[in-house]
Amino acid sequence: MTSTLTPPATETANGSRERTALGTVLITGGSSGLGAATVAAVQAAGGTPLVLDLTKPAADLPDGAYAEVDLSDPRAAEQAVRDIVEANGGRLDGVLTAAGIDFPAPLDGIDGPTWERIVMVNLFGTAAVARAALPYLKESRGRIVTVASTLGIKAVGDATAYCASKFGVVGFTRSLAAETAGQIGVTLLIPGGMHTHFFDDRDAQYKPGADAVLNKPEDTAAAVVFALSQPAGCEVRELVVASSVETSWP
Repeated sequence: MTSTLTPPATETANGSRERTALGTVLITGGSSGLGAATVAAVQAAGGTPLVLDLTKPAADLPDGAYAEVDLSDPRAAEQAVRDIVEANGGRLDGVLTAAGIDFPAPLDGIDGPTWERIVMVNLFGTAAVARAALPYLKESRGRIVTVASTLGIKAVGDATAYCASKFGVVGFTRSLAAETAGQIGVTLLIPGGMHTHFFDDRDAQYKPGADAVLNKPEDTAAAVVFALSQPAGCEVRELVVASSVETSWP
């Protein structure tokens, strides 16, 4: 690592702490949905987004700010984090693990490799990215926001892999927060349904209805930026961001 440690927040004359600048923020799944919305929000807030995804983002990013990686491969995910951070100055101030997949089906209607890939991307990919990012975040006193789901706290049928992975992200994040208290900031984001392409490839029975009220990913991205920009020592530990009529919460 080649970065120079600087304080993540400043103190005003009356002793209050100002929000920190976003700095460099790594975003998995940054080419679509919540990830893409957060890329735009980070840029608008003056931060520098780095993107890991299978697809190149449409956002205008400098050379070297995007890397292709399959997050179902934990070792590849770890190496991609190190490579992209080192290629962009060696400093990392924030992370959002927005990459996620699903294939709704009964347990006996989904093949083993597909079931396992959902868990690998959503849970193992999240853990691998966090593991590789930790040394950088500890140096900068940075923050990580993990993305679970309302289906990480409420189970439904035909979603055993997705619920298993997102329940896992909840437990993983709470444990990470306890483990790294006072060293980095850790926020668990529990979003409800959003207007994204996440539902596009599903069978009709698993798609939101035409009258479904979903959140805009831009609104959830604003909550991510809020969590990432808190002053050192002030923790947004968990955020539930959902439509006021979200059916999967509480």
